[in-house]
Amino acid sequence: MRESQIQAAWYGLEACEKCAIRHLVLFADLTSEDFSHVHLPIEDIWLPPGANLYQQDQAASALFTIREGLVKLEQYLPDGNFRIVSLLSQGDVAGLEATVADKYEHAAVALLPTQVCRLPREVVARLSPKLNRQLMEKWHDMVLRSHHCVRELSTGSSRQRVARLFLMLAPPAMERCRIFGREDVGALLGITTETACRMVSDLKRRKAISEISANTFSRDIAVLQKIADGI
Repeated sequence: MRESQIQAAWYGLEACEKCAIRHLVLFADLTSEDFSHVHLPIEDIWLPPGANLYQQDQAASALFTIREGLVKLEQYLPDGNFRIVSLLSQGDVAGLEATVADKYEHAAVALLPTQVCRLPREVVARLSPKLNRQLMEKWHDMVLRSHHCVRELSTGSSRQRVARLFLMLAPPAMERCRIFGREDVGALLGITTETACRMVSDLKRRKAISEISANTFSRDIAVLQKIADGI
């Protein structure tokens, strides 16, 4: 291995041990001794909105921990259209199928400025006995998230779906959230781009949200919850 690769590997491993969200990610249960057996770099990557993390059917060479931002998983349909099947945020893992399959099942695209850690599949395979609990938890989280998206974002009126999306974009304790482009909102909720724009404007009129800057909103959680519940 070249000296630069060795340095990159050790820098990446040191960053993993000191990571501020380590308790949320795959390496939460690892020790310094475990890290000493890793000899491939763990890269820290920044993605601007719209950048691809990987494409559907691309060779699955790595897993990715989301450290900051928001990533959509989208699947292309035979007619050329696509549907967003899940959203991933801080602590989630994209590309889990790399542990059991040779290709990615979805495309992963950044919706907001996003920071990820790239974990080569060889590293995950080497550490798999120690990662088993975390991997199972991440798989379970992905199943629950998928079910939640189907239940909350694919049923009810367009207004309810958009209100539920605003509730999901940040924890309840956070007043503000950032939303992505209306075309992606429509693809996620199964509505047209025009309807997504109308519903966002409608939520503004109802004082459920207030736009602070481009695509950044403050939220009235109580009002949004009433709308989401159809009240």
